[in-house]
Amino acid sequence: MITGLDHVVVLVRDLEVGAASYQILLGRKPAWRSQSDGAESVLFTLDNMSLELLAASGDGAAAGHIRATIETSGEGLASLCFRVEGIAGWHRRLDRLGLKPEAISDGGSRNLFNDASLSWQRTRAATEAAHGVRLFFIEMNASRPASEIIVDAPVTGLDHVVIETADPERAAALYGARLRLDLRLDRSHPDWGRLMFFRCGDLIVETVRRAGKDYSTGRDRLWGLSWRVADVDAARARMVAEGLDVSEVRSGRKPGTRIATVRNGTCGVPTVLLQPPARRS
Repeated sequence: MITGLDHVVVLVRDLEVGAASYQILLGRKPAWRSQSDGAESVLFTLDNMSLELLAASGDGAAAGHIRATIETSGEGLASLCFRVEGIAGWHRRLDRLGLKPEAISDGGSRNLFNDASLSWQRTRAATEAAHGVRLFFIEMNASRPASEIIVDAPVTGLDHVVIETADPERAAALYGARLRLDLRLDRSHPDWGRLMFFRCGDLIVETVRRAGKDYSTGRDRLWGLSWRVADVDAARARMVAEGLDVSEVRSGRKPGTRIATVRNGTCGVPTVLLQPPARRS
């Protein structure tokens, strides 16, 4: 079963630039850095998931794929990786449901910061079967180390990841029925289209079909991230002082939420800061 969102992958041209940008945005130091097979990566691990920045390094198949993807589509979100328990059983389920999973593979990584190591098993659904979205599933042997907080008003975790869908009913079948994420909201509005919220651990996988947009390709795509903050005014003030272009704070669609849009320093990822509603005592 899926227990949460393990990490999201963002492709970047320059790993140093990307890491510096996200250190400002998140208010945390990267916790892991690794290099292998034509790629290098940095991970920031927050309260409920990790953000992996991935760049080409040298030659090889991985480097060529990353460079080709960035050349075609630019920097931005590349894949989602869900955390699972019992990956062998999950692989069988994916196969029964026609998601054509790759064979389970063993993986590992060594942290260049301190020589620590992690290992895992993972599989991936066929991209065509997932309607254009790269979906991975991983079972870790241990937890990743958390990223050190280095400022006041840091980002605490991910609130939701947004997927644009050409077909909401098809998305509901994939994320709800097949992957067994809990559908918490299904709402339509003539101005902004149809939204569906699927609970995944303590965050939301959101699918959206926007009103008036051309979806003739039929493919879904990863779109953006909404980061959770305890105090959006303080987080915005900190980021603006460090050179980010952040909108004024405004009310979110969900009653009681307050949000601001980060307009730069996100490596091509549409990004929102979200302060959740105050809890009732």
